[in-house]
Order: sequence, then structure tokens, then C-alpha cells
Amino acid sequence: MVLVSAAPPTLTTDDARTVARFFQALADPTRVRLLKALADGEWCVSDLTDALGMDQPAVSHQLKYLREMNLVRWKKRGRHVYYALSDAHVRDILLSSLAHLDCR
Repeated sequence: MVLVSAAPPTLTTDDARTVARFFQALADPTRVRLLKALADGEWCVSDLTDALGMDQPAVSHQLKYLREMNLVRWKKRGRHVYYALSDAHVRDILLSSLAHLDCR
């Protein structure tokens, strides 16, 4: 008797679209730089602006995109807004990608 195994389930179109949107977030060098900084800890917007050498509106625009993708979380303390990665999975994916590509 020959056993025939079923084909592995395929990814739904909606799930594939969700995964593609996640990787779109990593398709922009500015967002990758922001995520890498946040992988190292929590940052306020003004410190991110200084560290990346960018204008505050540009940093805020990219952080808004990352918030909408649920890749970062924020909290307000006084006049400052602090950002961090939303969970360890984002950090793991970013750091393993950097390691795989032998980036610093």
C-alpha cells in the first residue's frame, strides 16, 4: 500500500498580504535605522532625531508609519514621547537579518 501525503496547506492571500506589508516596513532604510535604534532600547523622538541626523518631522512621519504597522509602541512622559519596539519578535527578525547579511 502506498501512502499519499496531502499537500502542505498554502498561505491565504490575506496572510500573504499581511506578511508582505510587514516586510515593506523593512524596505525603507530610514525605518530600518529607526528599528535598529529601538532594538537597542527606548528612545525619545528628539534623541532619535539627533542620533540619525534627521529632521524631527521626518522621524515622526516614519514613527507614525511604524506605529500604524504595530511595530513600535509609544508612551508620553512629560513633554517627551518615548518609542520602543512593540515586541521581541520584531527585534529578533531585524537582528537576525542584520546577522545574516553580515551588517554591523
